[in-house]
Amino acid sequence: MNILERIKADHDEQRTLMEKIADTEGSSEERRSLYEKFKAEFEAHAAAEEHAFYAPLMKHTESTDQSRHSVAEHHEAMELIEKLDETDMSSPEWLKTFKQLAHDNNHHMEEEENDVFELAEKTLGNSRLNELLEVFDDRKSEEMA
Repeated sequence: MNILERIKADHDEQRTLMEKIADTEGSSEERRSLYEKFKAEFEAHAAAEEHAFYAPLMKHTESTDQSRHSVAEHHEAMELIEKLDETDMSSPEWLKTFKQLAHDNNHHMEEEENDVFELAEKTLGNSRLNELLEVFDDRKSEEMA
């Protein structure tokens, strides 16, 4: 397994959690639990991805712009998460904001998997992508702790 496969596995987990959250109602324990799990997963994933994946990509001219764009999308998602944290979970506004977050995050993950991964393979090569898996996993574990 390399870092691209790990990132894809994380994306699949996020997609599953977002679908489950969208199926919940009101300020239920199920919604709260799923949201907290999603939030922890997303935040740890984004921090690890920026550290272990995007930082090395930014060192190469041909991947700097795309890397900056992807990191900016992480920060936009974090702003929506902050808004969710400040909104009553049973309000229509919470669900509206969550649906925006899910839409934006799905777009971000598809863009990474369809565009950035190919760019990373060309820019960094398979050997480096294999090495970065450990860096990613270490950082994500630190963030989850």
